[in-house]
Amino acid sequence: MTSTVPAAVAGSPALDATRARQSATGEGGALQAVLLDMDGTLVDTEGFWWEAECEAFATLGHVLDESWRDIVVGGPMTRSAGFLIEATGADITLPELTVLLNDHFEARIARGVPLMPGAARLLDELAAHDIPTALVSASHRRIIDKIVDSLGPSHFALTVAGDEVARTKPHPDPYLIAARGLGADPARCAVVEDTATGVASAEAAGCRVVAVPSVAAIAPTGGRVVVDSLEEIDLAFLRALITRLN
Repeated sequence: MTSTVPAAVAGSPALDATRARQSATGEGGALQAVLLDMDGTLVDTEGFWWEAECEAFATLGHVLDESWRDIVVGGPMTRSAGFLIEATGADITLPELTVLLNDHFEARIARGVPLMPGAARLLDELAAHDIPTALVSASHRRIIDKIVDSLGPSHFALTVAGDEVARTKPHPDPYLIAARGLGADPARCAVVEDTATGVASAEAAGCRVVAVPSVAAIAPTGGRVVVDSLEEIDLAFLRALITRLN
């Protein structure tokens, strides 16, 4: 069953049990959890967000410049919406625009949510091997819950929403909260992300990252792997990512 993050998990029995098992079995360097972004990573919805933004601003009498798309992709809604209000000079407040954007996006996903190639296979494999898995998104709870229905709630031990954390991506908080909720060491967590904002968040949390760029390019580094598709990622790949970097 999918759950939101427990209010307090540090020092919890689950965390203590995880550490005890790792000590007894020598699994301290092994993969402990997989943390997955949602939009553009598991579901092909980054374009949906841009369409929702264009539709919302059209109702306000403004046309969005295509060059702004790379600026707003992958970030928290407050940042993206704030930029668009400033860029267009639209007569709307940030809270009002947030509701409007979510309404338009929700209308888009009601028509169907396309999964990214390899997403269903990867989720099934993680579930089959009982790998603790969390969904970590900058999207709001109302959106996450609808998309999780398409992905299968049983695939996620917990979900972290952007409107439920004090600081969302690119800050490390969402991934630190997810790792703590699963009783995992962030350095033993493999993260799959599609944007520079999400990658920055995961790396700041100390997680190991594989990037699958959706809109804008992401450069590989010594501690980051970049692939073209989820179809290149499986459990063995994620385990090797942790082993290689620890």
